[in-house]
Amino acid sequence: MNATAAATPYAMIGGEPMVSAIVNRFYDLIEGDPAYAKLRAIHAADLAPVRHGLTRFLSGWMGGPRDWFERGGCVMSLHRAFPIDRELADEWSDAMGRAINDQPGLEAHLAEKMREALTHMAKGMINLSLAD
Repeated sequence: MNATAAATPYAMIGGEPMVSAIVNRFYDLIEGDPAYAKLRAIHAADLAPVRHGLTRFLSGWMGGPRDWFERGGCVMSLHRAFPIDRELADEWSDAMGRAINDQPGLEAHLAEKMREALTHMAKGMINLSLAD
């Protein structure tokens, strides 16, 4: 592994195994915790495809393999069809924050940076006000 690859957040957190663990914990929370019922309701019954998609997206986003991006998708465009208000974005951010926090061995400063960036991304997907 060269110095550039080692400097990516993807490499610093441990690559695919850690990204996959975060994503699986995230969707396990959505499936099992009633606090995320609204978030669960906007997903299809089978979460396997979205588990895979989020793993591929986060891997590329963090500097790993960019296959998700090479197919030409835009994460913001893919979510435009869903009614996302602040409450739903907050559910997503909370579940993702918990999934990140639940990973043993993930350095605290990297975990914090991930939570901050992903919360910012979730808030950027809001397309409805709570008054709508």
